[in-house]
Amino acid sequence: MRPLKIVVLAKQVPDTRNVGPDAMKPDGTVNRGKLSTVFNPDDLHALELALDIKDRIPGTEITILTMGPPKAADIIREGYYRGVDFGVMISDRRFGGADTLATSYTLAKGIEKLAPFDLIVGGRQAIDGDTAQVGPQCADKLNLPQVTYVEEILEIKENEIIARRRLEKGIEVVSAPFPCLMTVHGSSPACRSRHAKRVMKYKYARSATELRSADEFMIDLHTKRPHLTIPEWNVEDINADVEKIGLSGSPTKVKSVENIVLTANEAKLLSDSDADIEMMIKELIEHHTIG
Repeated sequence: MRPLKIVVLAKQVPDTRNVGPDAMKPDGTVNRGKLSTVFNPDDLHALELALDIKDRIPGTEITILTMGPPKAADIIREGYYRGVDFGVMISDRRFGGADTLATSYTLAKGIEKLAPFDLIVGGRQAIDGDTAQVGPQCADKLNLPQVTYVEEILEIKENEIIARRRLEKGIEVVSAPFPCLMTVHGSSPACRSRHAKRVMKYKYARSATELRSADEFMIDLHTKRPHLTIPEWNVEDINADVEKIGLSGSPTKVKSVENIVLTANEAKLLSDSDADIEMMIKELIEHHTIG
C-alpha cells in the first residue's frame, strides 16, 4: 500500500467548563480573549484516526491545519507532540467572526494550497458551535466525497478507504474513493498521549507571530532549526476573497446574546425508605412532573 498524505483539521476552542459572564461580545461573537482554550475534543479523535493510519502504512505524512488567532499555535505544537509531521496555521484578523460558511471557505482555500492529499479528517463538530457543518461544507467546496460520523477505519486499499460509521440507531459500513473527507465521531478511540521525545524535539516550535516577540535565543534556535518555525498563512497566502471571509462572508447574524446562570434551588435529601419515596412521588404528581 502506498503512503498517504493526510490533512487533519483541528480547532482551538473555548473551555466550556469555565464560561463566565464575559464569554460573548456585544456583536454576538465569542470573546476568545477572555476564555481559556483547549484542543477541540472531537478533533483529537480525528487526529488519533490519522495517526492510526500512519502506524498501519509506513511513510504516511500527516499535516495538521488550524484556523485561529496567534495562540492557536498551541494546537500545532500539540499535534507535533502526538505524532504529526507538519503543521500550518491560518491566522489573520480579517478571518475573525467567521460563521461556518466563512470558516469552511477559508479552510478549503488552505487545503487547496496543501494539495495533493489523499484524505482530510476532522472532528464531527466543535464544542463552541455544535453545528457539525464545517467538515461537510469543506467537502462540498472542494468537490470531494465525504463520510461523516466515522468510528473506525476497517480497510485501506490502493484507491479507496472503508470505514464504519456510528449512527443514531446503529452502524453502517461504507467505502469512499481517494481523495475524500471524513468527520470523526466521539465514540472512536481516544487520542494517544504526548510522546516525551517529540515534546523535547518540538517544545520550541513557534509561529511567525510568536517569533516577533521572541528573545535572541529563540530566534537563533529557529535559524539553526527551520523545522521549528510553524508556517502562518494570511488572506493573501491562501488567495482568499475578502468578501467571503470573516464577518463579511458570514450570513449568520446574532440578534441578541443573553447570559444564563444556572443556580441551585432548595434541595431535599431523601433516604431509600418507603415513606420518603412515597412523599417524593406525591410531590412530583402535585407539581405535574409525573402523572
